[in-house]
Amino acid sequence: MTETTGTTDRAGQAAGSDWQAWQASWDRQQEWYMPDREERFRVMLDMVEAVVGREPRVLDLACGTGTITARLLDRFPGATSTGVDLDPALLAIARGTFAGDERVRFVTADLKDPQWTGLLPDGRYDAVLTSTALHWMHSEPLTALYRQLAGLVRDGGVLMNADHMPDTTTPRINAAERAHRHAAMDRAKASGALDWADWWALAAADPVLAEPTARRFEIYGEHADGDTPPVDWHTRTLREAGFAEARAVWRSPSDALVLALK
Repeated sequence: MTETTGTTDRAGQAAGSDWQAWQASWDRQQEWYMPDREERFRVMLDMVEAVVGREPRVLDLACGTGTITARLLDRFPGATSTGVDLDPALLAIARGTFAGDERVRFVTADLKDPQWTGLLPDGRYDAVLTSTALHWMHSEPLTALYRQLAGLVRDGGVLMNADHMPDTTTPRINAAERAHRHAAMDRAKASGALDWADWWALAAADPVLAEPTARRFEIYGEHADGDTPPVDWHTRTLREAGFAEARAVWRSPSDALVLALK
């Protein structure tokens, strides 16, 4: 991981921290909510390869623990990634996980800050990738963010956002899918699966993560809730923001992966 000045930095391995174990436990917790999580990542990287090739310069937006970056580099060893997030606990795990990897940098930034792009170490990117992160933003700030991202993606590059994008025109289908999904979640929970609250309780009890976890809750509270507009809102807003094309390239009953081409 490259050492730079400002808010882009390198974090060494903290004594006693098993960052890979924390990374894996975060993935399992997220998969409890989204059993098709890996499938959206596969399609995302398929489309990266199809549009911008196998050595992309990537902005991992709202990167969390670096889940997308990990899969990106496993598949494309010649890629580079800049991860951006505000969560100090998840960034601690990301920095620990990728410590020493010169292909990876992390930036602490608030995506609601109009000046956040000035903290980035690079100019433009081949791909901006994000997953299950921007639903904590309401539509107005997300619209502004899409405009900013249009300025960060090079001509011919892509932005991909995988997130909750339900179709509100099908309430009976939505209810049936939700009941089925939650029944499976209940069974997994009974077998010991961790939910969001369980995972954060473990992080708060960890000697290394306790302090950044406390700061995380000072920033966000229990959970930040924004809007979950449908796919057509995203595609229309992305085109209006300056992308030439935009459409869904993957869908589940409740989520979608939208790709916008500059």
